[in-house]
Amino acid sequence: MPPFSSFQDEIYLHGLLTGEAPPFGTDPAGLEDAARERMSPEAYGYVAGGAGTGATMRANRAAFGRRALVPRMLRDVGVRDLSCTLFGTRLPAPLLLAPVGVMSIVHPDAEPAAARAAAGLGLPTVLSTASSTTLEEVAEASGDGPRWFQLYWPKDRDVTVSLLQRARAAGYTALVVTLDTWLLGWRPRDLDRAHLPFLRRIGIANYLSDPAFLAGLAKPVEEDPLAAVAHWAGMFADPTKTWEDLAFLREHWDGPIVLKGVLHPDDARRARDAGMDGVVVSNHGGRQVDGAVAALDALPAVAGAVGEEITVLFDSGVRTGSDILKALALGARAVLVGRPYVHGLALGGEAGVRHVLRCLLAEFDLSLALTGHTGPTGLDPGLLAPPLPG
Repeated sequence: MPPFSSFQDEIYLHGLLTGEAPPFGTDPAGLEDAARERMSPEAYGYVAGGAGTGATMRANRAAFGRRALVPRMLRDVGVRDLSCTLFGTRLPAPLLLAPVGVMSIVHPDAEPAAARAAAGLGLPTVLSTASSTTLEEVAEASGDGPRWFQLYWPKDRDVTVSLLQRARAAGYTALVVTLDTWLLGWRPRDLDRAHLPFLRRIGIANYLSDPAFLAGLAKPVEEDPLAAVAHWAGMFADPTKTWEDLAFLREHWDGPIVLKGVLHPDDARRARDAGMDGVVVSNHGGRQVDGAVAALDALPAVAGAVGEEITVLFDSGVRTGSDILKALALGARAVLVGRPYVHGLALGGEAGVRHVLRCLLAEFDLSLALTGHTGPTGLDPGLLAPPLPG
């Protein structure tokens, strides 16, 4: 298999032979601008928006900017191996597709298109509970590709158990439990348009296809859609959950469980002590709490708190291959990417997602080599200069 960096050679050679530029751009900012032109204002606002003033989103990017890579010279980097192993599954690179809901507002092919693109590269898709398409349909699109299921933990225990059983039956191997969205954050872009897709039955396909959920309705969804939405809204999340409730999930899920939204080292320790298998250091891409700590700034302390005892993953603010390298150097075993692949989806469905992922992998491969490294194993903070003042 050629190195991921060969995508660069492919682009240049195609240009030489045909005179054509790639169908999609390679600069993250340019991709976002182009995607914005393809999306409705409501869809772009939903994807791009953050909590409050957007301070946390800006902090995520600023945290990457404060950390500089320090390349090392005259090391043999001719052969590189970007693979990693997560929960017993070997992956070609330490990259996963983050759970992003309601993708049908971005492109009609929605989550299945993203899943096919990821599977084609051997990368895991982490499917959101709030997907526009049922988890079974996305599993079918994934084929033999690795897939994880993200849970927005409902109040209704029967619905929770039913979702978990469906996910296991459909071949999802790991459970990612989002902890930072018991309530929706204050999101002005959506509020100013009075736009919440779920109220239009977008992003609740997994509920509307769930027997335990449907059992709680007095009438079929088609006969009383507003009642179905109200039923969903009443159980979407439960702000009364505590650490003690994790035992219920362990009872009903026999695979790895990862807690997403951990920013404090004490919470990482509590996850470990509760028998969880991993955490995702994440502030939900800045969508939940305005003025929260940048996820990258929180990563070293969380990774230091649990060491190798549980798996530490990272999410929030990743835009480039160099970003992936920095997160790995600060203690993450792998990185989840969100908005960039959604931009690719908006531009070209499956082909657009694949393009974005290949760009990230190529730049990550090149950045590894150009800093004197041959793979993610053994990366540490010594790869980075001391952080610049904030």
